[in-house]
Amino acid sequence: MGSSKLRAAIRSLFLSYLLAAVLLGTLAFLLYKFHLKESQVGLAVSGIYVISCFLCGLLMGKAVRRRRFFWGLLAGSLYFAVLLAASCLISKGLPSDFGQLARTFIMCAASSTIGGMVS
Repeated sequence: MGSSKLRAAIRSLFLSYLLAAVLLGTLAFLLYKFHLKESQVGLAVSGIYVISCFLCGLLMGKAVRRRRFFWGLLAGSLYFAVLLAASCLISKGLPSDFGQLARTFIMCAASSTIGGMVS
């Protein structure tokens, strides 16, 4: 991976995590204000993953301009890897629900791949 592609990947990941932080902060405020149900919060978090990964794939595809499908998939996989690493550090181990882990990976990979193809 060349330095320009590495820079594009880092920039794409940074901006997508920035968007995720803003959306999660908004969700936390809505949770506080409206006492949302757990199912609503879980659905919203999944939506935030999809939106953030789509943006990551879109930015990565625009930056690389070749093999956008692949670079979108790579961006989503990196996004998921960072999420998983943070989760492992915080909980001091792997999450126990591997079904949820697989669904989250599929959401991240698929939405970023679509973002890369759309770019």
